[in-house]
Amino acid sequence: MKIKCPICKKVTTWEENPFRPFCSERCKIIDLGKWASGEYKIKGKPEDEKEKKDD
Repeated sequence: MKIKCPICKKVTTWEENPFRPFCSERCKIIDLGKWASGEYKIKGKPEDEKEKKDD
């Protein structure tokens, strides 16, 4: 199956690709860096705020 890397948009294969859904280790690390820097966010309140409201 052909897939498009979510970082660089290069077409690669799903089968026998140890970095899927990315095309390479480089794109995998770039994505991880975006999560670590806060560039990607999941909507919702932080867990500690939810606990305070429950009390």
